[in-house]
Amino acid sequence: MTSLAIMARSRSRDQKPKQLHDQQRVIVVSARPGNPQQGLLRFGNLVMRCALGKSGIGILKHEGDGKTPLAQMKILFGFYRKDRWSKMCRQPWLLPVSHCLGWCDAPQNRNYNRAIKHPYPDSYETLMRDDSLYDCVIVLDWNMTTRARNYGSAIFCHIAREGYQPTEGCVAVSRRDMTRLVRAVNLGTQMKTVG
Repeated sequence: MTSLAIMARSRSRDQKPKQLHDQQRVIVVSARPGNPQQGLLRFGNLVMRCALGKSGIGILKHEGDGKTPLAQMKILFGFYRKDRWSKMCRQPWLLPVSHCLGWCDAPQNRNYNRAIKHPYPDSYETLMRDDSLYDCVIVLDWNMTTRARNYGSAIFCHIAREGYQPTEGCVAVSRRDMTRLVRAVNLGTQMKTVG
């Protein structure tokens, strides 16, 4: 188990009982008609525009296909850049990211779809990026609790590029909307993507 997962699990025990009711709510993400690379994210009274994978929402996901998985995925934990993310928008389940943190995307590696420390001998994505995409990230339970080789890695909800350009398979929202979202959700909240 990674240090991020261990920290997230221990912090989830500290949540107030009042928050448990909120964990049962579901975020629904649907593709826009005529533009499968963009969609709408709905959670309670929140409705926000989002970017989707360059191949839209799809089934039979595999590494590098650009699909946002058609699935219902639990929020496991999140991470943020301490130097870029407002203290007002931090939650107990959001963990600060370090310069040496990465995410393994090599299907043959034993740490596939796990947080790793870099430099690392196999392929990985750096989590402390020069752009703002990973200033705040929600980690979704796609191929994490039960893992399969080449089934897809690093399926996150993160900050969108300008113009809501397509992602590699993640769901991405504006910085303003990410602020609203992290204040509204908790560990265990589900994200359901529909075609």
